[in-house]
Amino acid sequence: MTVMQNIDDDTSATAPKTPKTPAPRGYLRRFGPLVALAAIVAGAFALGLDDYVSFETLRANSERLQSFVADGFVIAALAYMAVYAVVVAASLPGGAVLTMTGGFLFGVAFGTAFAVIGATIGATGVFLIARTALGDALREKAGGAVARMAEGFRKDAFNYLLFLRLVPAFPFFVVNLAPAFLGVKLSTYVVATLIGIIPGAFVFASVGAGFESVIAQGGELSARGVLTPEVITALVGLAVLALIPVVVRRVREGKARG
Repeated sequence: MTVMQNIDDDTSATAPKTPKTPAPRGYLRRFGPLVALAAIVAGAFALGLDDYVSFETLRANSERLQSFVADGFVIAALAYMAVYAVVVAASLPGGAVLTMTGGFLFGVAFGTAFAVIGATIGATGVFLIARTALGDALREKAGGAVARMAEGFRKDAFNYLLFLRLVPAFPFFVVNLAPAFLGVKLSTYVVATLIGIIPGAFVFASVGAGFESVIAQGGELSARGVLTPEVITALVGLAVLALIPVVVRRVREGKARG
């Protein structure tokens, strides 16, 4: 019995181990949200839902929307933030229109707050889905240059994200995805996103708050008209301020090494 037991032990010790394959549940947990998001995006564009997020729709339904808010402010606010979150998560165009709609329906302060909350929720959802489904795999396969860039970004992620959120030149959905692939912490991403989109949201909500007078005068309103040279200069100025701590830190590190 002892000899046979030793043989069995030796055999089990030297036998090649079968590589573990991920369980189907693991694949579902990892890629399920990504597939669901892709289906939502495809369905939204197929149904032409992006066409409903427009100034023409707001103008045609302004009285109905105002009545909806008057009948239940809390319900209307929750519905508005939910719609905003879905639009951002699905990367549908119309964020500027929605923000101005918030200013029109809820006033500048509440409109800004609700737009910021809705956009942050939607952006965070995209970030989590991208990080879970693709982020880890891409970082593992990344070369040395990409890995160094990711490390540098993570080192000052909060300031870099503030800069990207403040400058209106960077597409919102790109800024939602890039940090997920670079390994940015969730808390850093959420706080930087929340703070970084406040100035722009305030500008658009302020314009939207005067939309009723625009309707009365039969005028037109456009997102491009809001981003005047003065507004762009102010936002870029804030973005540059966000990078000052990074520059100072780099200079100090250079002196310390020297």
